[in-house]
Amino acid sequence: MENIQQLRKTDKEPQETLSMDPKKFILWLFLVAIIMGFASQTSAYLVRRAEGNWLEFEMPKIFWYSTGILLISSIIMQYAYFAAKKDQFKQLKIAISVTFALGLLFLWMQFEGWKELVAMNVYFVGNPSGSFFYVFTGLHGFHIITGLIVLITALVSAFKLNIHSKNLRRIQICATYWHFLDILWLYLFVFLLTFN
Repeated sequence: MENIQQLRKTDKEPQETLSMDPKKFILWLFLVAIIMGFASQTSAYLVRRAEGNWLEFEMPKIFWYSTGILLISSIIMQYAYFAAKKDQFKQLKIAISVTFALGLLFLWMQFEGWKELVAMNVYFVGNPSGSFFYVFTGLHGFHIITGLIVLITALVSAFKLNIHSKNLRRIQICATYWHFLDILWLYLFVFLLTFN
């Protein structure tokens, strides 16, 4: 009897292991890599700026407007997530579609901003301040394109009714990545405004 009681005392319930969805884990690793890449580039920007021979120019106003567009797209992306949680399939499809359209509009506005820079005699080749500006905005634009691809896959899944309250992984990954791109742009925008 004593042995049985001792066994019961030493018997512990198995502890829950911490686990993460492999696709979400890959996304977070990817986001960390992007952060490290942009952190190294902004550091290089500051070091090169301190050396002198730096062209100062005013950021075209269209970059302000494109920032607003990206913020609105992030709000609508969050609405898409909430719609998925409530199985509101029509709203989910509309919200993802609008987010996609605003992402395209953002890219077009960035391109128009580049055209304004060229009109101001700020080129990719020449003074390093212009080169950095094009690299930062171009790399972010590239990541927006990858975000649009993620949005398309989410939209296709939404039309197939594969995104719903019991299967939110795809919309969570999509929303996380899109919000990250928004935050990254805000960081770059404020950085370029402050240190241009």
